[in-house]
Amino acid sequence: MTSQFLWVDPKKCNGCMECETACALVKTGEKDPVRSRIRVIDWNQKGLFLPVSCQHCETAPCLAVCPKEAIHRHPADRRVVVDYDLCVSCRMCMAVCPFGAIGFDDQTRMIVKCDLCGGDPACVPRCEPGALILSNPYRVHDRRTRDAAGKVRPK
Repeated sequence: MTSQFLWVDPKKCNGCMECETACALVKTGEKDPVRSRIRVIDWNQKGLFLPVSCQHCETAPCLAVCPKEAIHRHPADRRVVVDYDLCVSCRMCMAVCPFGAIGFDDQTRMIVKCDLCGGDPACVPRCEPGALILSNPYRVHDRRTRDAAGKVRPK
C-alpha cells in the first residue's frame, strides 16, 4: 500500500472548523474540537485559515525522540502512529514536532496526533469547501507544479 498524505489548500479553507469537530467525534465520541487531532489556525490579520495536522514526516523527529519507542511507522502504509500502551506522555514529541501537530488531551492525559483515521480520515469528507484532500504525496507535488506553471505567463 502506498502512503497517503493529507494535503491542505489554505485558499479553500473558510474556517468552519468542521474538520476539528469530525475528528473529535470519531476519536473521542464527543463534538469537542479541543480534543481534535487537527487544528485550524486563524491568521486573522491575513484573512487566512490553515488546518494543521501530522505530516507523517519521512524523517519524523517525534519518532526519533520518543524514549519508549511508542511512536512508530505503520508497516503497511508508513503512517506515523502512537502505541498508547507504551506511551508515557512525556511530551517530548510535542516539543520536537516542527508543525506543532501533536497535542495533549487533558481528559485522557495522553498525547494526540493525526493517524489519518487508519487511512480513511473523517475530516476529509466533512470539509465542504474541499480544503482537505487525501492524496499520494507525488500527486500533490504534480498538482502544485501544474498550479505554479499556470501562473507563469510569457511576456
